[in-house]
Amino acid sequence: MSKAQNRQPADIECWLTDMDGVLVHENKAVPGAAELIQRWVDTSKRFLVLTNNSIFTPRDLAARLKASGLEVPEENLWTSALATAQFLKSQMPHGRAFVIGEAGLTTALHEAGFILTDQNPDYVVLGETRSYSFEAITQAIRLIGNGARFICTNPDATGPSREGPLPATGAVAALITKATGREPYIVGKPNPMMFRSAMNRIEAHSETTAMIGDRMDTDIIAGMEAGLHTVLVLTGITQPEHIDAYPFRPDQVMNSVADLISEI
Repeated sequence: MSKAQNRQPADIECWLTDMDGVLVHENKAVPGAAELIQRWVDTSKRFLVLTNNSIFTPRDLAARLKASGLEVPEENLWTSALATAQFLKSQMPHGRAFVIGEAGLTTALHEAGFILTDQNPDYVVLGETRSYSFEAITQAIRLIGNGARFICTNPDATGPSREGPLPATGAVAALITKATGREPYIVGKPNPMMFRSAMNRIEAHSETTAMIGDRMDTDIIAGMEAGLHTVLVLTGITQPEHIDAYPFRPDQVMNSVADLISEI
């Protein structure tokens, strides 16, 4: 039995949690989410809310969560845009990037000291946007062909909307890869780097940190590979009948985050 399997929620000092499908669902708070966050605050637990969505800044996300009924300070939000900016800063301080994305990504890169340009960039950085431009994608393909390194914030091929699935970063990345023959380096989940950068932010250690997620193929596998205690909740993508299709298991399975409150 692994150390992670020996841990119990009461032993956890730091919590990482996915956002969509765990705390909110279609812009409404999942029952128990507000109470769980308050429980973390009351017991002085360090926590971060993680999302692969790179569209919004932490300030924007905090406002959106507040409208859903959840009080999450912006310093407790960690996005794939922030993780990407931190990674690129560690690789090439004061580098140059051609960016396809929204304010969450461009703001993070600016604050990391990057110059955003289409002239001889070191990187092409692809993030989430609701208005992918054929012209921008064509420019990205040409820049990668000329030697720019290809970076993606996250691998998700589709994103949710009230009308149904939307093409997302992973789908556009596949188009660029097909045209260039170059695979991107993806920073967001399921890359454990996303978790490690989040843990550094709150000075967490894997032995006393847990990850709550609703997807086996991103949240749980990344948490497991980062050495964290993993909790799968059934309020999102993965359902009980899907678990056995994977060669790994979460440490705990719960109906929702509401079931965690009494265990912390």
